[in-house]
Amino acid sequence: MKKIIFLALFFTIAFAETNSTIAKGIQEKINTLNTIINASIWNVRYENFMKYQNINDEILILNLDLKKTTDILAQEELKRKISNLKEQLNLLKEYKDLNFAQILSAPNHVEILPKLTNPLAIIGAFSHIKKIKGEKEEYLSKFNEFKNLVDKIKEKNSELKELVDFDPSPKNIQALKESDQKLEEFDQILNFISASYSVYEKKIDEEISRVSSEIKIQTLRAINIIISIVFVIAISFLLKYIAKKYIKDSERYYTATKIINFININIILLILLFAYIENISYLVTILGFASAGLAIAMKDMFMSMLGWCVIVFGGSFRVGDRIKVFQNDTTYVGDIIDISFLRITLYEELTLETYMKNRRSGRIIFIPNNYVFTNLLANYTHHGMKTILDGIDINISFDSNIEKAQEIVEKIVTHHSKKYTELARKNMHRLKDEYSIKNSKVEPRFFVFFEHWGMRISAWYMTSSYAALVLRSTISKEIIKEFKKHSDIKIAYPAQNLYVDKMDLNHKFKDFPIKE
Repeated sequence: MKKIIFLALFFTIAFAETNSTIAKGIQEKINTLNTIINASIWNVRYENFMKYQNINDEILILNLDLKKTTDILAQEELKRKISNLKEQLNLLKEYKDLNFAQILSAPNHVEILPKLTNPLAIIGAFSHIKKIKGEKEEYLSKFNEFKNLVDKIKEKNSELKELVDFDPSPKNIQALKESDQKLEEFDQILNFISASYSVYEKKIDEEISRVSSEIKIQTLRAINIIISIVFVIAISFLLKYIAKKYIKDSERYYTATKIINFININIILLILLFAYIENISYLVTILGFASAGLAIAMKDMFMSMLGWCVIVFGGSFRVGDRIKVFQNDTTYVGDIIDISFLRITLYEELTLETYMKNRRSGRIIFIPNNYVFTNLLANYTHHGMKTILDGIDINISFDSNIEKAQEIVEKIVTHHSKKYTELARKNMHRLKDEYSIKNSKVEPRFFVFFEHWGMRISAWYMTSSYAALVLRSTISKEIIKEFKKHSDIKIAYPAQNLYVDKMDLNHKFKDFPIKE
């Protein structure tokens, strides 16, 4: 009998120790879970919310006690407690409401990117996708953090239930009750934000899919445009190569490249315009009204553009031509160094005009293209002509040997202008194919005229359009040098004869009598 009692006591003690060990292990797990749960910001907010509610309930109870009691000391004590609790309540006022659902709920709407209309918007589209993905990941991080907290509370709840089975003490039962209440509230919030997240995730995915599709469309469109532009540029290079191969004249080649570049740029602009304008008819209407206003406000500019077309396609002027421009009372002579869309650029050269009037040269002169409609422009080298007819006049006295003087002048002029005469003859044949020229004589011509102070020999000859002064200077020196060799040829110049009475002079200058 004693043995049976001893064995029963032994097993009871062993069972109690086993239960105690198991309960201790469960309590350690609960403590670990409490550490994790208490570290969560969401649990802190919940605990502060519960503390706020408890303090508020306590204040209500104390206010009821204050109304019931008549003891002054008790009233003062109750008032002091209420005041302290109100200060604590004021510190916890931001936790007045358990607004987890408001804080954790997904945004009601997703930022919508406008429809992509050009390749430049692709950069902004990628930035938009990155932004909404970041917002989604940020929200998902908060959602997972809260979900992990709920999982830990559930795990703690399970451990508490197991602990109560081994140790159904009031303390453990109260802890389980509080944990059940917290779990119920957190579960409701988790269900709400889970549904909210599902809707938000679907909106995000739809927006990313839409933008990605538009990026693909714009990328393909950009590739097609680039291919078209590269093709147009390749064609322009091919045309320039052909022009360089078959056009030997450098001025004509320059003009051809200018035209190719102009057409090339306009085609590229048209490709870009029609690729990204959705409503062409609307554009045409806008351009119609805009062009009407611009035509009035920018008349000179449009006239210059039209003038450019006349110059380039009409062939009146080319880069390298020597021209004379008349503006009011001033005349400019120089070489065209550029013909742009709005103006002709002229480099002023040293010419007879400079020598006779301007007395300065070497300036860069800008001539609006619309001058071809309103002002006179003379071309010295039109259609490949490299020569012009220049003239030089020599006056000799009436008693000079006119025939000899003319013969000397003809010989010198003919000798020095010979190569230009041949060049002019070749160019004149080419010019006659395009124009009706009746008098195509290019040989030197000589004339003799009667002037007040002598006889004038006028010599006209072909010379270089770019170096007329050089030949004029050479011929002038040769003529003077040759005239000096002949005593019967005298250069005439304006002079006056003065006739005075000899007796009158002797009277005025009696101290210096004039001797015969």
